[in-house]
Amino acid sequence: MTEKTLKIIFIFLAVVLLFAMLLISRDAGISGDEEVHYKHSEMVYNYFSSMGKDQSSLDTPKTHLQYYGQTFDNLVTVLVHWFGIEDIYGFRHLMCSFAGWLTILVTALFAAYFSGYGAAILVILLFAVSPGFLGHSQNNLKDIPFALAYISSIYFSLKLVFSEKKPSKQTIILLILSIAFAIGIRAGGILVVFYLGFFMLLKTILDWVESKELNTEFLKKQLLLFFGISVAGYLIGLLTWPYALQNPILNPWKSFQVMTHFPTTVRQIFEGRFEWSDFHPWYYLPKYMAITIPLVVFSGIAAFLINARKNYTTNQQIQLLLLGFTILFPLIFVLLKQSNLYGSWRHFLFVYPGILLISALGIHAFLVRFKKRIIRIPAILLLLILILHPLRFMAANHPYYYLYYNQLTGGLKGAYGSYETDYYYHTMRQGSEWLQEYLKNKPDTGKIIVGGNFPSQWYFRKNNRVKFVYFPYQDRSKCDWDYAIIANSYISPYQLKNKIWPPANTIHTIFADGMPVCAVIERLTKDDFHGIEELKKGDYIKSALLFQNALQVDIQNELIFYKFAESLSDAGQDEQAEQQLKKCLDINPDYEQALGLLGDLALKKGTVEEAASYYQKAIQANRKYFDVYPKLAGIYAETNVSKARKVLRDCLKLNSRYKPALEALAETYRKTDPAIARKYDEMIDKLK
Repeated sequence: MTEKTLKIIFIFLAVVLLFAMLLISRDAGISGDEEVHYKHSEMVYNYFSSMGKDQSSLDTPKTHLQYYGQTFDNLVTVLVHWFGIEDIYGFRHLMCSFAGWLTILVTALFAAYFSGYGAAILVILLFAVSPGFLGHSQNNLKDIPFALAYISSIYFSLKLVFSEKKPSKQTIILLILSIAFAIGIRAGGILVVFYLGFFMLLKTILDWVESKELNTEFLKKQLLLFFGISVAGYLIGLLTWPYALQNPILNPWKSFQVMTHFPTTVRQIFEGRFEWSDFHPWYYLPKYMAITIPLVVFSGIAAFLINARKNYTTNQQIQLLLLGFTILFPLIFVLLKQSNLYGSWRHFLFVYPGILLISALGIHAFLVRFKKRIIRIPAILLLLILILHPLRFMAANHPYYYLYYNQLTGGLKGAYGSYETDYYYHTMRQGSEWLQEYLKNKPDTGKIIVGGNFPSQWYFRKNNRVKFVYFPYQDRSKCDWDYAIIANSYISPYQLKNKIWPPANTIHTIFADGMPVCAVIERLTKDDFHGIEELKKGDYIKSALLFQNALQVDIQNELIFYKFAESLSDAGQDEQAEQQLKKCLDINPDYEQALGLLGDLALKKGTVEEAASYYQKAIQANRKYFDVYPKLAGIYAETNVSKARKVLRDCLKLNSRYKPALEALAETYRKTDPAIARKYDEMIDKLK
């Protein structure tokens, strides 16, 4: 087949994929970060429209979004305002899918740069069976545009540096815009500038070694070109970033430091354990990549490693090595820095186009090298078999492509309860739309309170009957609500594996590959809510009766058992309280509050070893449940002061400002070393 024919096929497939991706985006839900990023983009818009008078985008202590450039979000919001777009999130998803398609297009052109349009076609086909990337292309306006900026910067940098011809103005302009886009989305985008400098330095050294003469004039031109492109890209990248504009040198560097050690930590499921993101094992990132990337991509990488030396010139081999460096360097960097990672590997989607490019080149090189049918036909059959798994998943679970797990875990069913599934809350849209239809058939009894573990009020914006309230699933009894939409994020892995979630009062369940990923729940009683209100007032008897009533209709709610036990304990009925807490642990064995209260009750009745055991279990369940550290240390202090101090120092490593731990640590030195005790007292005084 001629290169011209392959190019026509490539263009056709690219256009088909564009329309398919834009169409798919219409069914996307709002992603987990999308609301806060959209709100921040509105603050940025107000900053510029007010000529800097509105400073709200510069003060974001909770979200830390001042440190994000989020250029793509900001530009989309500008378009929303200019064109008066009402379906804001629908438009955002459309634009995100377009950015995803551009990422695919650039990667395909990168493949054509190395091996022609046959390789470019393979890039499109591999992306078309990449559920994770296509899933995030629906609504991830951070990581997908950054992937576009990253692969574009590498592509145009290599074209600029290694082209035998004089670099075209088009290449230089596109490189500047790519660098600007990368920096403008994330401070870490500055990395692509260092790549450009590294590529130029390496090429200069190689030319010097080959010619045995250093061309100083050419070196000066290269330096001028590097600084011109870098400065232009850097400055353009800051144009839509208010925080960076306050100090274009210092603030981007501060942002880079924050991003490297991001302060927000969350508890998520990994290998069946509900753990904080800053305590995931070092292999969290590579393992998530290994179990979510389609195996067909790995087969292409294997083919590339086998065939690379035979299919490419020395010049191309060097460029491919540099491409590999841009994939591996950020991965190794975060592993060495032990960065805080969560949400699978979505923050590293920017390396996926490079990975997929290597895979496509590997498959293409294999097919070019081995032309005998006896080799080709089995190889093609193997590829088709590997493609079936992700294709079937997407066809069966539209639009939840990003929930995909490959055969290494046994698919989504095998991963369920051991790894996160709907961590980005895509399913909330379908749950909300179902509830909207359900409520149409219900009599109008006034306001309906809809709750959820993710802000879903956008879906009810045209329904005046509905008021939305947010709450974590485990705290659902603390709020007043009539219906709730719950995605299976931040749910105990024990409850997921043992089918305790969705709860019995679920009226509609959304499934992916037969596994429940979202539940619409109808509240059957509000006695639990009223019981908590009475408990706050100090009426232990009334609250206990209300909790007892609530448990008649909701026996899968650990918080009701826990609050019932609190009421009983406050009323002096410790034995009955202990019974309720053990029932609570039957529902959720790692419910740290129940373990902590059991420890308190054991300590109260003088069974010290039992109390220590419960406190230890509470810490194992949630290492950041700080309340029990001083209590456990208090037990150890009676016989082993060193052990008590270690417990308290472990607590302070996690939270250096936790006052009860500082006070307890000071007390351990009060008699033996008053000077050290005073030192801790001074630290406590500074906290006041």
